Amino acid sequence: MERIAKVASQKAVVIFSKSSCCMSHAIKRLFYDQGVSPAVYELDEDSRGKEIEWALLRLGCNPAVPAVFIGGRFVGSANAIITLHLNGCLNKLLKEAGALWL
Repeated sequence: MERIAKVASQKAVVIFSKSSCCMSHAIKRLFYDQGVSPAVYELDEDSRGKEIEWALLRLGCNPAVPAVFIGGRFVGSANAIITLHLNGCLNKLLKEAGALWL
């Protein structure tokens, strides 16, 4: 949990992902298309990936990936991010975190 908190606070947007996960790919694409450059941590390419995955599950992210942090705060997984995007709240969060300037 400490490692997740540390990593999540290092950049405005942090995504814990798996390179083989289609929803992770879709969420990363959503951020890139908005002009946001998130820090992406591919758990299947990290030696401690399984440990981080379990910590994300304990945090309430189910499934564990994608797990999105904005401004150092856990926002949610794919469903939460897509909902925020569709209702117009995602841009506000991104602006508040300094990830989006327009």
